[in-house]
Amino acid sequence: MSPPSSSSKHSESGMARLSGAGTSGFLELMIFHPIDTVAKRLMSNQTRLFVPGQPNAVGIANTNKVIFKDAANAAFMKKYASLFPGLGFAAGYKIMQRVYKFGGQPFVNEYLNRNFKGSFNNVFGEKTGKTMMHATAGSFVGIGEIALLPLDVLKIKRQTNPEAFRGRGVMKIVAEERMGLYRGALWTAGRNAPGSFALFGGSAFVKEWVFGLEDYSKATFFQNFCASIGGSIASITVAAPLDVVKTRIQNRNFDNPEGGVSIIKNMIRNEGFGSFFKGLLPKILVVGPKLVFSFTIAQQLIPLFHNKFEEAGLTHIGNTAKSQV
Repeated sequence: MSPPSSSSKHSESGMARLSGAGTSGFLELMIFHPIDTVAKRLMSNQTRLFVPGQPNAVGIANTNKVIFKDAANAAFMKKYASLFPGLGFAAGYKIMQRVYKFGGQPFVNEYLNRNFKGSFNNVFGEKTGKTMMHATAGSFVGIGEIALLPLDVLKIKRQTNPEAFRGRGVMKIVAEERMGLYRGALWTAGRNAPGSFALFGGSAFVKEWVFGLEDYSKATFFQNFCASIGGSIASITVAAPLDVVKTRIQNRNFDNPEGGVSIIKNMIRNEGFGSFFKGLLPKILVVGPKLVFSFTIAQQLIPLFHNKFEEAGLTHIGNTAKSQV
């Protein structure tokens, strides 16, 4: 899943990576934000939508209410517009996340290649060692992603609990909550570490073991597509239980927080173990094309931006020596 390497002495400049990944994140946001809202609202719902003995129409009506909230009985366009709450926070979070993740993992992977390649190869063998380095780099980047948590918290609250914003501006919330915006940071890190490990590791595994690629940059569009789907499904499935817990921690009212352990106990007691995988199907259905889309756009734009910056004499900004992968 990392941006492809080239045979040149230097990779694309960091400035080109930032521009390409940021544009990719923006385009992804505009297309997939409504589906993300649906998934978040389903994960946050704590009642049974389809109750045994009740007509399916009742369950459908319950689902409609959970997804569209106050716009449940509105016209189609108003329903659709209701799926874009917190777009400003989502834009900041998604673009920064894509820049950080797509741009950051290759740097960490290059560091591991330079300093720990022998250790990984001795433990796992050459082929598996390369896959494990990609996975480990992804895991480290995933843990560091908690730095973006405040934007994620505000985005999720706007998507699932807009009442928390009534009468309070964003700056007032930030001033009042301060470190409270990092509530659930440990749960987020616990979700991101295995999730990003599975994402980058799963992608590398498909390229290495299914397609037999020695140079991941030589992957065809179809191979990248399959690798992205494999890594994405593995990542979302592995991270799903803690993702639900994290979402419920973050969507509580600011003045009524609830800890992760309490949420887990209530979920098991009131909703059963299946509740840990609420919203999984929508995420799996969208995560494959979403990641393939963002990855493909990033790979198309990064070289384009690099060439433009090279013409302007800016490619020295953010250049990194290319490691062998």
